[in-house]
Amino acid sequence: MPKLWNETIDAHRAAVRAAVLDTTAALVAEHGLTSVTMSRIAKDSGIGRATLYKYFPDVESILLAWHERQIDHHLDQLAEVRDRSEGAGARLEAVLRAFALIAHAARRHHDGDLAVFLHQDRQVTQAQRRLHGMVEDLLADGARTGDVRDDIAPGELASYCLHALTAAGDLPSGAAVHRLVTVTLAGVRPSLADASEIPRHVDG
Repeated sequence: MPKLWNETIDAHRAAVRAAVLDTTAALVAEHGLTSVTMSRIAKDSGIGRATLYKYFPDVESILLAWHERQIDHHLDQLAEVRDRSEGAGARLEAVLRAFALIAHAARRHHDGDLAVFLHQDRQVTQAQRRLHGMVEDLLADGARTGDVRDDIAPGELASYCLHALTAAGDLPSGAAVHRLVTVTLAGVRPSLADASEIPRHVDG
């Protein structure tokens, strides 16, 4: 089969797949996870049911594919933000702000059932590892340049930052998200690096 023909077929399949993913995400956002059927997805996507089943066996598999695409897009977005910034401190701040805004937007667009379903996706765990590694590397760079405190391991600080900024999903506005990022960054600045300022844990 000629290369051009193969490329045309691949492009068509990619377009159909993208249309199905986008349509399903829109339907779930509008009607909720339990109200969406394969018939409705096929109708709104403009393709036949038989064609749809050639691509996906059920609604859940479509949502998982959509979620994987979203995860990849978000990680690429964070990498792009990181690479556009100059200086360890600026790169760290840019990535943390972008992550917080993504978390804020994602929570606002997912209903409860969908959020629970997507949280079970194995891609989430893999993405969390990649994200943690990215932030840990940025913190390590910042510690070397004096932009980040060096009395706590970068991996521990990365967990602190990501857990704190995940709360952005519950905030009411973008301004509140930016305030959360500012407070989180203050916790990793070298001005707080004196061990005497770190609260000691007391049992009981």
